[in-house]
Amino acid sequence: MRIGLIGGPWIPVPPVTYGGIERVVDSLAMGFVAAGHEVLLAVPSDSTCPVPRVPGMRPAQIDGLGFTISELSHVTRAYGAMEDVDIIHDHTLAGPLYLHRPGQVPVVTTIHGPLTPEAVDIYRAIGRTAAVIAISRDQCSRAPEVPVTRVIHHGMDVASVPVGSGSGGYLCFVGRACPDKGLLEAIVIAREAGMPLRIAVKMRQPDEIRYFRDVIEPMLGPNEDFVGEVDDAAKYGLVGEALAFLNPIQWAEPFGLVMIEALATGTPVIGTPIGSAPEIIDHGRTGFLGRTEQLAGFVQEAETLSRAACRKMAEDRFSEARMVNDHLQLFEKLLAGEMPAGVPDTVRVHQNL
Repeated sequence: MRIGLIGGPWIPVPPVTYGGIERVVDSLAMGFVAAGHEVLLAVPSDSTCPVPRVPGMRPAQIDGLGFTISELSHVTRAYGAMEDVDIIHDHTLAGPLYLHRPGQVPVVTTIHGPLTPEAVDIYRAIGRTAAVIAISRDQCSRAPEVPVTRVIHHGMDVASVPVGSGSGGYLCFVGRACPDKGLLEAIVIAREAGMPLRIAVKMRQPDEIRYFRDVIEPMLGPNEDFVGEVDDAAKYGLVGEALAFLNPIQWAEPFGLVMIEALATGTPVIGTPIGSAPEIIDHGRTGFLGRTEQLAGFVQEAETLSRAACRKMAEDRFSEARMVNDHLQLFEKLLAGEMPAGVPDTVRVHQNL
């Protein structure tokens, strides 16, 4: 197949530090090529993913994150270069609604964010002419009126992640500086458990900076080691040596990529059973899920969990190869006319749910 793959305009692919969607796009691009397919990738011009890319794209526009005008300009250029592909997989919000996309080329889009009432309106419209992928059963179940074609969990290149020893004598937190990610809760949990906490956070946007300055910074004390935003090598080292990874999210996160990264290092996850977490963590085997006030009590139990079992879970259920194969199977059905774009594969969705 000749696959057109469209990422967003704001972060390079792969990302240097933070960027979950961009990691997924990079894994898919590399995986499709490894499987013998041609890929044309539309991403910011300062991306380094080594597959053929659409020329004339702009550099990453992180300062314009979330702005419609930068996304619309980006997808206009992207679709203008996609006339000769067999199928387009679009990871933007605006792209599948673009009026001048190639008329005979099937379009698939992935829902990366929460299905808010506004997003439901958008994806209901998208679903009339494109196949829609949800990234977790929880995400899909929150808006049954959205015509989801298939549920495909994220995956990653597990083999590239070193397995840590878990002997660092600390807990760790990696995420954005915002209330939803549960950093404040992680600080409290670590203190209640009597364990040091190492903190790596993305803090670039004004709201992230304000939250850290106003809420988190006044809380920091001798029990916390703030290491800032880290690259992959530093992140895997940090997480791999931790006794456990704290993920006390306070929102229904559609898919917590950082959880499978923790499992890949062999580190169990302690978090809240919200959003996709129960689809990723097996309670009592690869981590523990409970109410925020229960989580400190699981810390010592985490020492008894098998780090090998955590790694194997990442390899068996959340590998890049599995994710790539799931997408290719869907693309093949669409191109064979077995599943017209815009018509949900009801049986498969119910199997996944």
